[in-house]
Amino acid sequence: MSTLGIIPARYASSRFPGKPLAIIQGKSMIQRVYEQAMQATLLDAVVVATDDERIFEHVATFRGNVIMTDAGHLSGTDRCAEVTRQMPDYHRIVNIQGDEPFIAPEQIDRVVRPLLAQAPITTLAKTITTSEALFNTNVVKVVCAANGQALYFSRHPIPFVRAAPVAHWLQQATFYKHIGIYGFQREVLLSISELSPSAYELAEALEQLRWLENGYSIIVECTEHETVGIDTPEDLQKLLETM
Repeated sequence: MSTLGIIPARYASSRFPGKPLAIIQGKSMIQRVYEQAMQATLLDAVVVATDDERIFEHVATFRGNVIMTDAGHLSGTDRCAEVTRQMPDYHRIVNIQGDEPFIAPEQIDRVVRPLLAQAPITTLAKTITTSEALFNTNVVKVVCAANGQALYFSRHPIPFVRAAPVAHWLQQATFYKHIGIYGFQREVLLSISELSPSAYELAEALEQLRWLENGYSIIVECTEHETVGIDTPEDLQKLLETM
């Protein structure tokens, strides 16, 4: 039974068109993500899933594996599901974000390990250490059961600390930031790709809530590695200024 890493990469981002081809110190963003994924020891193969010929041709220039997918997909999960249907020899799938150029290979391996023990869906989280992140609605939070199973994801800080002013919440409770990399058993991925959007998902604009609402378990692994996601040209400029 083999594990496939898929990197969804679309050109037509509303906030950053052409983002996968943005150059970071001589290499494109998608090449950096691909090379990091190739270093993960628990992946048997890595493929870029795109809907754009420019990305397809670029990945081919650095001899990466790449496959064209339907341009109508609404999410990276749907794009991964299409690739999974075309590549039936892989029984575990990891959806690797194409806008995190310095994702650590160890993070990818950490997502794979629970899949080896038959976890249906896996993902990552990291402890939140700043109030800025805690109250930033673009930073998704997660709370888990004692066994690591996700209970809920939210853009709002969770849990609510009733007995303390918000300025002291970080001293009163432990909060976790969700890191958007997912591992799936093959059949689970194909099943969830057929689900309709759910109420909590629509309220929070978080796809993973659809899976929870439909009874799927998501196992959350903790990491100490910080991730650097690039959503806008301004994010890229900030990254370049620190390098």
